[in-house]
Amino acid sequence: MISTAESRYNQWVREHYRFLLRSAWALTGSRAIAEDVVQDCFTSAWRFRNQLRDPGMARAWLFQIMRRHAFRHFDPAQHLPQELEQLSDEASHHHHDALDAQLDVVKALSRIAPIHREVLVLYYFDDMPTAQMAEALDIAPGTVLSRLARAREALKNALQPPARPQGDAASTASPATSVIPLRKRAP
Repeated sequence: MISTAESRYNQWVREHYRFLLRSAWALTGSRAIAEDVVQDCFTSAWRFRNQLRDPGMARAWLFQIMRRHAFRHFDPAQHLPQELEQLSDEASHHHHDALDAQLDVVKALSRIAPIHREVLVLYYFDDMPTAQMAEALDIAPGTVLSRLARAREALKNALQPPARPQGDAASTASPATSVIPLRKRAP
């Protein structure tokens, strides 16, 4: 069967659209902006598809392109996208614990630096191996690992509830007290 340029393009979109949309959404904090970013990404990528030397690295290459487009749309003055505020309002009305937890993570991701956000998204949401992440981000694999460590710490801090005054009698145990440590503590 003869493959047309249109069918090759459609196959490319089918294979990578969801990955790019999730990543762009996590980087920008807005689904609408993420959709625009992904469309721009595919337009640019298709125009310069002859620059992709290894088809096995298409996902990392597309992520690089998407990332550049996402940063062009990034507005540092926008702390919490309107979509997240609406979701948060809906969640507080319905008291869904699972949704609240997911929103907490999404909000926390929006509060950390983009270089930390992108490594967390690639590693945890998209299951990208560190070698591919290094290629996508154009950094050394060791840098990926150090950014992941810093990103985890930044996310942990962003998930912490605001500090309460020490004299607050109504304070109760924080949710962090129920967290099981990953390593056993030394005696």
